[in-house]
Amino acid sequence: MRFKYSDMDFRYTDTQNSIASMIRDFANKHIRPDMMEWDETQKFPKDLFHKMGELGLMGVLVPTEYNGSGLSYFEYVVVVSEIAKVCGSIGLSVAAHNSLCTGHILYFATEEQKQKYLPKLATGEWIGAWGLTEANTGSDSGNMRTTAVKEGDEWVLNGSKNWITHGISGDVAVVLARTGESRSKNNITAFIVEKGTPGFRAGKKENKLGMRASETAELIFDNCRISDSQRMGEVGSGFHQAMKVLDGGRISIAALSLGIAKGAYEAALKYSQERHQFDQPICNFQAIAFKLADMATQIEASELLIYQASDLKNRGEKMTKQSAMAKYYASEAAVRISTDAVQIFGGYGYTKDFPVEKYYRDSKLCTIGEGTSEIQKLVISRDILRQ
Repeated sequence: MRFKYSDMDFRYTDTQNSIASMIRDFANKHIRPDMMEWDETQKFPKDLFHKMGELGLMGVLVPTEYNGSGLSYFEYVVVVSEIAKVCGSIGLSVAAHNSLCTGHILYFATEEQKQKYLPKLATGEWIGAWGLTEANTGSDSGNMRTTAVKEGDEWVLNGSKNWITHGISGDVAVVLARTGESRSKNNITAFIVEKGTPGFRAGKKENKLGMRASETAELIFDNCRISDSQRMGEVGSGFHQAMKVLDGGRISIAALSLGIAKGAYEAALKYSQERHQFDQPICNFQAIAFKLADMATQIEASELLIYQASDLKNRGEKMTKQSAMAKYYASEAAVRISTDAVQIFGGYGYTKDFPVEKYYRDSKLCTIGEGTSEIQKLVISRDILRQ
């Protein structure tokens, strides 16, 4: 379904239909057969992302002049949600690569930096990471401990970042570091740091409840020296940049949530029509039918919020409130829907022989990553109380 704010067109375009069909074929061939093994072993299938890069899925929003697909946020939502319908882990990594590392460089890098990094990221030759969160400053980024100190024409980075998608396998990372006093205004600056730079290494890999094939690890900086040419934007502009990146990132997580919710719903719907009790399919019982009605309604409401935010983003208009609403509602809905899906499957839903337990585990991250539900409500409330 497509929601275009200006003319209320709810249909997929031909391009969006083609993308969805292509992803379904790709996922059935390259993701579905191995996704449970990746989940069990927490393997990040890096080769898979190189293949997706060949299809244009790693640079969806990047202009064609940088070897990207040059598509809009409508198509981007289709990409992320269709992948997540099959595997949330792969959907998460595609979303993080596109909207965070690649997106930050696309929006805020110099032309020279764009020419250097975007073609490799957009084609999947390189995998990107994005470092904002720290162990003690999840939502309190103004108090981050990672610092960057200017020495001549170089910056020296010290500290660590936590919960970083592709922290080990990433070829390049956009890193936010404090360049001023703690909690002072304009005290954060963004830098591009390549893998293999002396003093830069990966740390602990997290052992997670869900999204287990999407690699999450520490980034550690120990007197890591980088040229001033690796700085993005003015000194002190990093927090403003990060908030703009996260506006788009919230659409990514909302789309991820939508895909997980759709996958869980479709599995539960099919099962409810096939599973018989008391000589009839269980979907005939009101207790099950009402769950399915709630699930379907929440999915359509999520889509409307997501495509409204996407339309505003495409038109370059302010969409902080709308993206926060989409992320908040869609992520919480994904948890509710996957929980109900497990309930509809009953005991079978609690086993790894059926797909809904994975949707259930994967969904919870969506209410935490790129701003918790509580932070989304803070963003929304601040916006509406200014009016």
